[in-house]
Amino acid sequence: MLFGACQGTDGAADASQGNLNEISIIVSDVMWNGEVGDSLRKKLAAPVEGLVQEEPLFTLNQYREETFTGDVRNGRNIIYIKKDDERTYGFRQNSYCKPQNVFTISGKSTTDLLDLISLHGDEIIRSIKKTEIAETQQRNKTEGLRDTLAFAKNYGVKINVPLSYKRALSNGSFTWLKKEIRGGNTNLLMYTVPYETLEHNRDFINNIIKMRDSIGSKYIHGKEPGTYMVTEVSYMPSMFTTSFNDKRAFETRGNWEMSHDFMKGVFMNYAIRNDERHCYLIIEGFIYSPSAPKRDLIMELESIIESATFVK
Repeated sequence: MLFGACQGTDGAADASQGNLNEISIIVSDVMWNGEVGDSLRKKLAAPVEGLVQEEPLFTLNQYREETFTGDVRNGRNIIYIKKDDERTYGFRQNSYCKPQNVFTISGKSTTDLLDLISLHGDEIIRSIKKTEIAETQQRNKTEGLRDTLAFAKNYGVKINVPLSYKRALSNGSFTWLKKEIRGGNTNLLMYTVPYETLEHNRDFINNIIKMRDSIGSKYIHGKEPGTYMVTEVSYMPSMFTTSFNDKRAFETRGNWEMSHDFMKGVFMNYAIRNDERHCYLIIEGFIYSPSAPKRDLIMELESIIESATFVK
């Protein structure tokens, strides 16, 4: 049943449907309301890290097998769970539409199902996040993108930034792009710093905080005199060493606040070592949206940042 063809009437694949970060769970009511459902919710609807107001990693929608038709079958992310004679885990892409992830988990007992959810949960999350980033990037392209010539000249990268992001400030060495949303805004920053700014005494996390606060005091000001953006001191940011297009990078996530003001929000900062230009390229996204959910806004910023490719 689950792996039928994904074709429209003209032989082309149908486009998948649904909101970002949604998963359709095909499972019986008994299992959904029991240990299996609890395990899925604990793994897939865990709170997004770094948000003051709790939001789930994914929105989970449960359907019984007999309702697995039409729009449900054309969802972008589907997990099918059932009791069966064999203990199996399967993953297929584009079974009914494109793009689409379909995961199957079956087992003889509840214990089998719980073991498979635990064993493959992180893999499922990575696959879905990758698809949702790609879907967001495609939506950005459909919306229309800003010209990349200035980014290539000033920072050595091409990056797909939607036209909805307007220039708030740009002086050649620092760029601030802002998108107005209901009740707030999403923002993108780009600039470069010398190696020593981040590598001094190998104290990377504190050096990144000092760098952010220096940029905030110089460029990111509030409406009232003497207000500027700083890293929130009551919530220590988390930092990870990672790779960005085969370049060493530091990914830092945390909260920002406006000094001497009540504004605050979340940020993600990527410091990418660019040995061709002998500097770190900083690409940061931050959000001011006190009343609206932020999960999908974070996804949008991630999709923009991850679209960056280096040019010579």
